[in-house]
Amino acid sequence: MREVQLGQHTVRSHGREVARTHMHDWLILLLLVVIEIVMYALIDPFYRFVGKDMMTDLKYPLKENTVPFWAVPVYSLLLPSLVFLFIYYRRRDVYDLHHGILGLLFAVFITAVITDAIKNAVGRPRPDFFWRCFPDGKDVYDSLGNVICHGQASVIKEGHKSFPSGHTSGSFAGLGFLSLYLSGKIKVFDRRGHVWKLCIVILPILLACLVGISRVDDYWHHWQDVFAGGVIGLAIATFCYLQFFPPPYSDDGWGPYAYFRMLEERSAQQTNGVNALNVQVMEAQVLQQQNEQNNQSYTSSEEHDSGLNDLESGRSSQEIYKPRYDAAIIVEHV
Repeated sequence: MREVQLGQHTVRSHGREVARTHMHDWLILLLLVVIEIVMYALIDPFYRFVGKDMMTDLKYPLKENTVPFWAVPVYSLLLPSLVFLFIYYRRRDVYDLHHGILGLLFAVFITAVITDAIKNAVGRPRPDFFWRCFPDGKDVYDSLGNVICHGQASVIKEGHKSFPSGHTSGSFAGLGFLSLYLSGKIKVFDRRGHVWKLCIVILPILLACLVGISRVDDYWHHWQDVFAGGVIGLAIATFCYLQFFPPPYSDDGWGPYAYFRMLEERSAQQTNGVNALNVQVMEAQVLQQQNEQNNQSYTSSEEHDSGLNDLESGRSSQEIYKPRYDAAIIVEHV
């Protein structure tokens, strides 16, 4: 099996080569990080019209986050990365480690950029928007019926970022990628009916679901925001995973594409080397046969020439001695 060749491609032996091959991917990832920072910190959302009759669904109490903002990168980036490192410690496959981390980062930051772009474009008020806009409970409206907020500017700005849920999309992006990764590594779909494998794969998805539910319970999001965030995160995680790894149900789902491509190239090189050696051997055999044929032809030619010389020599002797023999007969007859 191709798994027996694991352990030959470590960070020390092949890490620099792998990173250099994907240099442009890392540059694009850095660009995504910059775009996300700009969109989150510098760009204001669309301040949608909010009338008095709309406040009925926006008067939920203003609460703290059950899952703080800083915790999202911890369980969506750090936790999967620790799992990747553990797998690397067991298998020593730098292709798997590199592509796992790179795919995870792409999944999370692509999801973050898409989520914040939609947030800023839609500008949907959060369920607790009333208390963000009017912290003292005294609502004020202009002549068109739109709100005139007198709360803290940063709090009001955050109040227009309800759709979709960033916590939920980020959770499903990171933990969804981890779930797909584990599906391939432990071969969940090997048709052997080991349900415990399925339970391990479901745990990251369950954690992401609980994070989404907490956003509704904290009145920071409507249920539609959470649903849309989950779909976005899981879809991006799937696309990014399939860029680097075969589907989990595939027979090769336990390893990245780059690993199998490397094995194919090595096998092709070995095959070409054997073919070249065979060609050299055949050429040597043909050359040897030609030399033998030339030697045989040369020997036959020499034998033929020698026979002709002998024949010509015999004729000359007969011609020399024949007159003498005739002269002797004449003398005797006389």
